[in-house]
Amino acid sequence: MSNTKNTSDSQSSRNSPNKQDTSDQAKGGAADSRPSPMQVLRDARGQLEELTGMAAESVSSFEQTEDGWSLEVEVLELARVPDTMSLMASYQVELDPDGQLTGYRRLRRYERGRADASRR
Repeated sequence: MSNTKNTSDSQSSRNSPNKQDTSDQAKGGAADSRPSPMQVLRDARGQLEELTGMAAESVSSFEQTEDGWSLEVEVLELARVPDTMSLMASYQVELDPDGQLTGYRRLRRYERGRADASRR
């Protein structure tokens, strides 16, 4: 009979959500801690794609600010053939400290195959 009790106890502890919380704390953070920079990057790209319907190809700028995070994301706006003629855009993306998108704006559009013009 004690075997049955031990088995059910081990199953309940294995399925318990508290076990995950304990392992999160062992990794150096609580379950409600701020996201890591890599998680912020992944989430920002996903949120921007969901809002605009355009594929985020890369992050060209990333920094933590007093208000959260600021990123510049390169987006494919219009695919063309050949690919070097596709229209790309740079978007400024702002996130709160938890990594939730709070705003975005397009900074510029350019053809994929074009280098930046020199600035004066």
